[in-house]
Amino acid sequence: MRRLLLGLACVCAPTGLFARGVPDSFADLAAGLLPAVVNISSTQNVAATADKGPEMPVFPPGSPFEQFFHDFMNRHGGGHGGGTDNGDNDDDQGDTPPPDGHPHKMQSLGSGFIVDPSGIIVTNNHVIEGADEISVTLQDNTTLKATLIGHDDRTDIAVLQVHPDKPLPAVHFGDSDKTRVGDWVLAIGNPFGLGGSVTAGIVSARGRDIQQGPYDDFIQTDAAINRGNSGGPLFDMNGDVVGINTAIYSPSGGSIGIGFSIPSDEAKNVVEQLRQFGRPRRGWLGVRIQQVTPDIAESLGLKGADGALIAGVTTGGPADRAHIQNGDVILEFNGQKLKEMRTLPRVVAETAVDKQVPVEIWRAGHLQTLQVTVAEMPDEEKQAKADTPHKPAANPATDFAGLGLKLSPITDELRSKYHIDAQQKGIVVTDVLQDGVAATRGMKPGDVIVEVAQQSVAAPADMQRLLEEARTKNKKTVLVLVQGTDGFRYTPLPVTRKQ
Repeated sequence: MRRLLLGLACVCAPTGLFARGVPDSFADLAAGLLPAVVNISSTQNVAATADKGPEMPVFPPGSPFEQFFHDFMNRHGGGHGGGTDNGDNDDDQGDTPPPDGHPHKMQSLGSGFIVDPSGIIVTNNHVIEGADEISVTLQDNTTLKATLIGHDDRTDIAVLQVHPDKPLPAVHFGDSDKTRVGDWVLAIGNPFGLGGSVTAGIVSARGRDIQQGPYDDFIQTDAAINRGNSGGPLFDMNGDVVGINTAIYSPSGGSIGIGFSIPSDEAKNVVEQLRQFGRPRRGWLGVRIQQVTPDIAESLGLKGADGALIAGVTTGGPADRAHIQNGDVILEFNGQKLKEMRTLPRVVAETAVDKQVPVEIWRAGHLQTLQVTVAEMPDEEKQAKADTPHKPAANPATDFAGLGLKLSPITDELRSKYHIDAQQKGIVVTDVLQDGVAATRGMKPGDVIVEVAQQSVAAPADMQRLLEEARTKNKKTVLVLVQGTDGFRYTPLPVTRKQ
């Protein structure tokens, strides 16, 4: 018995680790918050043809109307597969298109919340995207026409304006950075068009990347969120908005306790910009980045696989003007340490345009701090043109058997074969051994190796020499800058025996 008791004692919680009591009720908190949460109805006029049935409009992914047409064309035959859903598509209310081809209206329902008594409302962009008319219904069933002040596709946030006869009850953004996994939260919204509904749960996780956009940093919660909750608020126990409910993971389309909310610290910056300018004004650095892997960290002499590796710098951009170079690793931006690559785009985007900030980098085995003046992110079309990669290249080749590839200087024949730009420098991969080291690192014929160990190469002999130097320094890997059809990337290659 003594042995059994000792064994049980080992599983007890450490001293001082106790949960606070569960609230007796959320009723008082919910009663104070419900009047500031609204139902949003967006309507779009859709044409139809008599001979072909309804025309299929082209909607952006996640549009509230997209799934309606998908379901209609499939005669509502089946549910949704597992995955994240940021639409309110099952809330779409629409009459079956008339057979004579008359225009008809499609309607989508979602949620929102008032942040200014004058009638400023925040919701998800996908709730109102493509709408011809937007209506807002208050808790007392008053319906008001809304106009769109501004929207942001990348963070899925929109700001609306209504014109009430009297000031409206409003809520405030809180500090989402202070929310902890395990904290209680309330979600209020309009699930399935039923009207104001309250659900309670906890913060299940922080910093979720669900592949919905470049700035994913979602709060995960088990408070029930269903279609129609999109755009509604996630509250902390102080009644402050700590998130905007945006997406769910579900194999059936209903809540299974995995919902995602945009953190308030991200949302309030976007909302403020939309109110001021009607569009987001994001900070921009002008770099292409990739993750620092343990192999890359070892080859650069970094102690840990932290930060963002610079794989390309936009000519004339803020990073270029600050002399940031390919091969640098950004470890800290404006005082914020970067534990992983995907943090950098978000913190840069949240930085005020024209602000000068310190950037800590790792270059050639040493820490340096540079001053960078953040610019405004250019529109996507201009950025795409600036970032369009040159196409790469490969033949009188040197066999690097230990790496499983053959390399050649760039010749006119190889330029033609692999469509290599006339100004491109480096050495060309002409052959890759299946299941060899190079193949496992994603290298393929036509790739151009531009640098080895952060030094330019023009011939296979240059690579031989740099591999030998790394070998004499007892390096396990060397970092190789490769230009492929998808642009520049850094690839770590092991230092093999002498070729």
